[in-house]
Order: sequence, then structure tokens, then C-alpha cells
Amino acid sequence: MGSNLTGIDLQGKSAIVTGGSIGIGSAIALKLAECGANVAINYRKHKEEAEEIINKVKSSSRKGILVQADISNFEDAAKMIESVVKDFGKLDILVNNAGINWDGVIWKMTEEQWDSVININLKGYFNYIRAAAPIFREQKSGKIVNVTSINGLRGKFGQANYSASKAGIIGLTKTVAKELGKYGVNVNAVAPGLIETDMMKQATEEVRKMAIEEIVLKRIGQPEEVANVVAFLCSEMARHITGEVIKVDGGQYI
Repeated sequence: MGSNLTGIDLQGKSAIVTGGSIGIGSAIALKLAECGANVAINYRKHKEEAEEIINKVKSSSRKGILVQADISNFEDAAKMIESVVKDFGKLDILVNNAGINWDGVIWKMTEEQWDSVININLKGYFNYIRAAAPIFREQKSGKIVNVTSINGLRGKFGQANYSASKAGIIGLTKTVAKELGKYGVNVNAVAPGLIETDMMKQATEEVRKMAIEEIVLKRIGQPEEVANVVAFLCSEMARHITGEVIKVDGGQYI
């Protein structure tokens, strides 16, 4: 699983990572485990991939929990958090990562396209924060990290639904940071640019070339590079950081 980041100690912490079966989510789940945390992930349809990630978590002598849960379902979210607290004994870290995209220009976008993306990408984050907030508030500690996107900061042609959901996550992050700050809870967001996920690996060479032209560092980011920042924000090294949106994009935004 690679070497641990110097100084990032999550020993004995319990974490939930939504959408932790593939892509950036799986890298986050493995990084948190590498830093010492017990990790629970949910899956909706990628069961085999999710089982593989949890087996890797367990192989590093951490506890791992796998839950089938639709993040857009309010009750599913509450049940998952209740189940994790029961099994792990507590909850210290919540990483909201699960999301989808269903692109289309605004004059062709259907109501289903809009609702699906907003319900998973934005309402899903609310569902988990809503369920975790009373726990964090009562214990007067906790870390919440929300995965947004640079497209939530700048917009993206053909992604009105996705960009709106990711912008909403930024507003949600800042508001919850204000609401939970006095209870010792840190709430931050990371905004990845183009990252080498399975979807990107399937892109044509022309698409990849155009994307790299936009990135100052002239390369596509790796999931582990996002996971490193998330792990830092989940640690006590970041205890005086809250309400922030940290871009991990190789300069793509600028």
C-alpha cells in the first residue's frame, strides 16, 4: 500500500468513505487505512471492487466494513452511520466522495439527468453529514472532508448539473464548518482537477492531449495525490484548517 506520509497518524480512528470502491474513493480508503484508521465504505453496484478494497484494508491489520447503501437515500445514510458506530464503537472521520456525472448541454438536459446528479452528488453529501453531525457535536470532535471539483468553482460546458452539484458542495462545506466549528469539528473540501480514473483511461488520445494542455504541470493527476490531501485534512496536523477548498489539479484551474 506504499509508505505512510510522515506525521499523519490516524491510529485508532474510525472513518467512512462514501463511494470507496473505485477511483479516488478507493485511493482515499486505502490511504486512511495506511495511516492507521479503520475504514467503512459503501457501494451501490461495484460490489466486487468494494470487496477487494475492504480486503486490502483488512490486510493492513485494520478493521474494514462494507455496506450496500444508496447515498441519495436519507434512511440508507443514517443506517450506515449507525451500523459503523455500532461495529467500530465510534466515528471520527467522514469523507463524502461518491458522485456521478450525466452530461448534456442545458437546452437538451432532461429533468432525470438534473435530478439524478443533484440527488447523488449534493443530497448524498447532506444525508451523511446530517447523520454524522449529532455524533460529532456530542463528542466535540470530528473531521469531514467533501470531495468537490474545480468545475464547481469555474463551471464546465455540458455539465450544468455536475458543476451546480459541486458548487453546492462548496457552499455546504463552508456552512457546516461554521455550524460545527465550536464543537471542535473541522469541515473542508478538496477540489480535484482531471484525475487518472478508469473513465479517463478510456478517453481518446486527442481528449487526453487537450486536457493536458489545460494543466500547468502538463500531466494528469493520480488518485493517490488527492488521497494524500484528504488524509492530511483528516489528521491533527490540519486541526486549525476549516471551511477551506483545496484544489488538487496541477494548476488546471488557473
